[in-house]
Amino acid sequence: MSKGTEQQTDRSNGKVIKKLVLVVFAMFGFGFALVPLYDVFCDITGLNGKTNDVAVAYKNDGIDTTRTVKVQFITRMAKGIPWQFEPVINEILVHPGEVKFVNFYAKNKSKRDIIGKAVPSVSPGIAGGYFQKIECFCFTHQPLKAGEEVEMGLQFYVDIDLPSEINTLTLSYTLYEISAKVDS
Repeated sequence: MSKGTEQQTDRSNGKVIKKLVLVVFAMFGFGFALVPLYDVFCDITGLNGKTNDVAVAYKNDGIDTTRTVKVQFITRMAKGIPWQFEPVINEILVHPGEVKFVNFYAKNKSKRDIIGKAVPSVSPGIAGGYFQKIECFCFTHQPLKAGEEVEMGLQFYVDIDLPSEINTLTLSYTLYEISAKVDS
């Protein structure tokens, strides 16, 4: 191979390597951007069952007494959290636009103080944007001393614009221990 051909091949290989390095950095950057982009997508479309994570003011657009929606409550605990956590009632009937208040029971069954955090999700996912929490224990951390028990409140309404084909919503809370994150 001549010296000129060798130099041309080296330059060509250098360009390919630079392009590949740029692709790797672009993919790495996209990986970091994917989570916030997904959150924005879910906020816009109402997918993923996300509900508001801060209190909303009651938007009084009236109450649709011609419709009844069943709201079911489900709880679960992340692995390793020694609490009892359950809804006081398992379901309630509501008219869209009507404000309701329900309680959840929690008891720390361990011999140590624990801080918990409840993360909500609504099913079907599209209904997440229509389930409005006015006040919720999920907005704050829930510290319970060893053996302590408490009832925690949820005040909510189902938006009057809930699509008519949705007659049942399931609000699910998963309880996580966050003691180590809060203490540090």
